[in-house]
Amino acid sequence: RLPGRGGGAMAACPAALRRAGNEEFRRGQYGPAAELYSRALAQLEATGKARPGAGGRAGGGSPLNRGCVSRAGDASAEERSVLLANRAACHLKDGACSLCVADCTSALELVPFGIKPLLRRAAAYEALERYSLAYVDYKTALQVDCSVQAAHDGVNRMTKALLEKDGVSWRQKLPPIPTVPVSAQTRWSIPSAQAPGTNTPPATAPQGERGGNTAAGMERARTLKEEGNEFVKKGNHKKAVEKYSESLKLNKECATYTNRALCYLALKQYKEAAQDCTEALKLDPKNVKALYRRAQALKELKDYKSSIADIKSLLKTEPKNTAALRLLQELNRA
Repeated sequence: RLPGRGGGAMAACPAALRRAGNEEFRRGQYGPAAELYSRALAQLEATGKARPGAGGRAGGGSPLNRGCVSRAGDASAEERSVLLANRAACHLKDGACSLCVADCTSALELVPFGIKPLLRRAAAYEALERYSLAYVDYKTALQVDCSVQAAHDGVNRMTKALLEKDGVSWRQKLPPIPTVPVSAQTRWSIPSAQAPGTNTPPATAPQGERGGNTAAGMERARTLKEEGNEFVKKGNHKKAVEKYSESLKLNKECATYTNRALCYLALKQYKEAAQDCTEALKLDPKNVKALYRRAQALKELKDYKSSIADIKSLLKTEPKNTAALRLLQELNRA
């Protein structure tokens, strides 16, 4: 029996248990909140149905049951994912970071690229000093919604921590960062009657051409990018540009822009390199590669003032970046 609740709590439907858990969480009662979320999950997982509790009629039975859906239905993955993410928040507040990671991982298996479980798992990894994994989750969250300040701040913190831990080659030790499909990118979702106030897609939204919104289109974009990467390794930058350009038609991804910018630099097409970096920075305003490569391009275009500005922006994120510091010295002498 929970504090302040009657014995009817055990008979409440999952939706009511979730609401009660939310109320306990708001009151700072994280243990009781986690218990309520666990009960809701147990009901959903045991029966596979969001069934009404005792006295399921509106106004009848336990106060917890008021507002419950009165008909049985299949428990959705989304319901379970939300409950797991909520319970993870309780674990995070109580310092049980490993439990938080486990719940967030389960939530993401049910509904991939959920912003809340990504951010909560990132915070838990950060507390556990697993900085590479935290960095990946923060970067993934920014693909879902590039306006989330907490994710930008997390990326900056993890960048500094990883630079101190692994030195300038820290990026080479990172696990792969997943590509978020357009359908999961809430930042650019189109408003509808069901989602009032949602952001309209800006000009830089990764919408791509026809086929880019499908799983097949996303997979094709990834394949083309990888083919471009292989050409870069062979020193065939012109062919790599062709592959990256095809990939960008399907999915406007930051990394593909910075990769193509690298090729344009090698081909001495500096205006194109600078433009690609600008497009990348619209998607990820603090992207280190985009800032560095645009600074390189602007230097060659003799726009030293803008080049220095980019390097200074980069150094705010990575103050010990030796390549950037060296380029800044060259610019100051120019």
